[in-house]
Parts: sequence; structure tokens; C-alpha cells
Amino acid sequence: MIDTKNPREVAREALRQLALRKLPPTPANYQLCYNEVAGLPNVVGFPETQLRHIAAALPAATAERQEHLQRLREAIGRRSWQGVEEALVALGTNGGGHAAAVETSAAPAQESRPEIPESHSTLLARVTRLVENLLPALGNDDQWLTGQALRLLECLKNPAADSGELLQLLASFNQRVSLAAEEQCEIKQSLLKLLQLIIENIGELSLDQECVQGQIDSLARAVLPPLTLRRLDDVERRLQDVLARQHQARERSLEAQEAMRQMLASFIDHLASINQSNTDFQNDLEQSAREIEQVRTIEDLTPLLRRVIDATRGMAEHTASVREELIDLQDRAHATESELIRLHEELRSASASARHDPLTDVLNRRGLDEALAREIASVRRKDSPLCLSVLDVDNFKQINDRLGHSTGDAALIHLVKTVREHMRPIDTLARYGGEEFVILMPDTLLGEGIETMKRLQRELTRNFFLADNERLLITFSAGVAQLSPDESGDDTIRRADQAMYLAKRSGKNRVMGV
Repeated sequence: MIDTKNPREVAREALRQLALRKLPPTPANYQLCYNEVAGLPNVVGFPETQLRHIAAALPAATAERQEHLQRLREAIGRRSWQGVEEALVALGTNGGGHAAAVETSAAPAQESRPEIPESHSTLLARVTRLVENLLPALGNDDQWLTGQALRLLECLKNPAADSGELLQLLASFNQRVSLAAEEQCEIKQSLLKLLQLIIENIGELSLDQECVQGQIDSLARAVLPPLTLRRLDDVERRLQDVLARQHQARERSLEAQEAMRQMLASFIDHLASINQSNTDFQNDLEQSAREIEQVRTIEDLTPLLRRVIDATRGMAEHTASVREELIDLQDRAHATESELIRLHEELRSASASARHDPLTDVLNRRGLDEALAREIASVRRKDSPLCLSVLDVDNFKQINDRLGHSTGDAALIHLVKTVREHMRPIDTLARYGGEEFVILMPDTLLGEGIETMKRLQRELTRNFFLADNERLLITFSAGVAQLSPDESGDDTIRRADQAMYLAKRSGKNRVMGV
């Protein structure tokens, strides 16, 4: 006997009924079985019967309209609202036959529409919401398209509007939106190409390319499609930190270079002073020598000797003073040289930080690519296995939406801390995307890699994450793949990523291997 008050037993019995009746496992069939087991009325969510009545009432004056009507009937059979919408738009585009049918019908074309079935009203309401949601995306650049959208909305909200006019407006709007979407896509691609070209030229024009190469590579990767706001936000935050430190180091480097130039100018002045002093001293000696030749008594020689002694003493004192100043300049030059070397190393460190994620302090995409290339080269050389796993935090968007992005960031840090504590020293952890991470596991077979990820899941469930005294259970879904012979690292990551999505669809907090 099934306990109809227990949702688990009802769900289990509903699945069993699906299998016994050999019904396709669609949401509608499952809902039907569930309602029967639970003793609930079966309310059909998709108005299939009413839509078939509408399809049967639409005229099929031409072969083309017959084909569109057939597509409409097929979409109704698949319970596809998107297919219904596309078929109706196609019928509206081929409005000539419909207009003729309306003119020859018994009812006048300008009469108000008859009472609209509930299913038709639901469809119109959905189309109205679709157009309203499109309006912000259309912007204000195309005034004609905006005006057309407003006319369409006015017609959709008017119960007395003519069906033919509505379909024609919908078809015209659909065609213009399609052209606008194509144009926006082309603009986006052109802007991306332009941005990539600018980034490449910045790298080429950089005087110290080695120091900025990390930032240039990070920017180049950030603008590769597909773009996501999370990726751009991460890169922006990382580069703002790197560029701020680089700007500070650059300013101090320029100050040190200016000090070096001043010391060099002072050194040149001292050399000139020394040269002038030597010239004056030489001239004094020559003059004294000429005067000594003319001396006839000891009394005449005494002042000449005193002058030579004073000149020699002055030259010695000046030489000693200059020597001390030159020694001081040399010390300052050594100190400035050390400062420049330290600043250069700081710039190198700032560039290298572009290989790490600033939030979690693990490798980013660039760092992962380099680590993966090294591991692949190593396993090829040693003929050893390499496993990698792509893991994605479950329900991460709900955490961000409910508790805020700062809590979401703290949850990622908690995940990384737990994983690091229980992974081997030879393993590598990298942040692959917003809440996606990759773990490289050398010397690991596929089965061992799967067990490792399950063990990490168990450790994570034992360590609750606290958010404002609220205990949150952080889980992840993971896919594991082993590097195949002659397979690239990107292909292996792609296979692991597909397995991760299978784990997501299988109920989350699972590990799938491929």
C-alpha cells in the first residue's frame, strides 16, 4: 500500500508506473503518473487540445502555409512553446494567403476578435512578456525597431486587435530583431578583434616586455570567446592589483633613475673640478720654477717655497675632499643599482602574479596551461599516467544571490583550503572559471582519480562552511579524465568537463569518469 502522504514513495511509484506503461519519461507523463498515484487532479500545463483547435482553424490557402501549419502541429505534439512561436511567426511572414482568407471570410476584417480561448490568451501573454524583456536589450540606437516593438506591444495588449495585423507586426518585428541580433554579434566580434589587436600591439611596443608579459597574456585570454561577466570581473580585479603595484614600482624606478642621473652629473662636475685644480697647480709650479731660476739670495727663495707649499697643501686638501665625495657618490650609485635590481624583481613578481588567482591564491588559466604542459611533457617522458578533474561548486549562484558575492568568495576560499589540505604535494590545483577548478593528478590512473575526488567530497562534507553563524554544506560535482596517448591537454579537460556536466545532471555532489 502506497503512503500518498510520503512524497518519496509517491515519486518512486510514479517512476514505476512510467516503466510499466512504457511511457516516454517526459515531464508531462511523469506529472500524470504522479498525480494518479497521489490522488491529485491532473492539470495539464500545456494546452495541447486548445492549440490543435487553433491550428485547425487557421486557413491553408497555399502550399507554403500548409507546410508552416504542419510545423505548428508538430510543435504542439512536442509541447514546444518555442516551436509554436516559430511556426506562428512563419505563418505571419506568409501573410498574403491569410489576408486573402480573412477578406473572403464571412466575418468583416475589421470586426473585433471573437472570444479568445484561455490557451490563446496564455500564448499572447507569453509573447507580450518576451517582447517586453527584449526592449532593454534593443537599446535606443534603432528608433524604428523601438517604435515597432511598442506598436507590437500595443497590439498584443489590445483584445480587439486584428489577428492578421498582429501576425504581420510579429513577423516584421521578428525579422528586424534577427537582423539587429546579427548586427550586434558582428559588432561584438569586431570589437573583440580590435581589442585583441590593441593588446598585441601593447605587448610589441613595451620596452620591458618580459615584465608585462603576464598581464598581456592574461588580457589576451580574457577577451577570447566565449566571454562571461565572471571571467571579465576576475581578470579586471587581478589586473587592477597588478597594474597598481606595477605603477608604484615604475614611479620608484624613475625616481632611482633620476637620482642616478644627478649623481652622474655631479661626478662629471667633480672630474672637471679636479682637472681645473690640476691645471692651476701645474701652472703655479711652472711659474714658481721660472721665478726660482731668477732667485739670487736665500731671502728671495723663501716666499717662493712658501707659495709652492701652500699650493701643494691646497691641492692635497682638494684632492682629499673630492676623493671623499667620489666615495660617497660610489656608495650611492651602488645603493641605487641595488634599488633598481629590487624594483625590477618586483616587476617580475607582479607579472608572475598574473598566473595566480588573487582570491584563492591558486593558479589561474594561464598558470594551469603552463603546469599542464609541464606535466604532459613529464608523463610522456616517463610513460606514466596523468589524471585531471574538473570540479564545479553546486548551487553556487544561489549562495551568491541569497548571501552576497562576498560570502560566495569566502565559500570558494573554504573549498580551496579544504582541497589543499587533503591533496598530495605533487597535485596541482587551479581556478578554471568562476566556481570551476581543475586538479592535475600525476601518476594516477582513472579509477584512482575518481576515488580521490570522492574522498575530497567526503572531506568537504565534514567541514561545514560558516556564513554569519549559518552552517552551509558546500558540495561539488566533478568529472575525471585520464590523458590518452597523443591527446592534448585541452581535449582531456574538455572530456572531464563533459563528465562534470553529466554529474550535475545526475543529481549533483557526484563524480563521473570518462
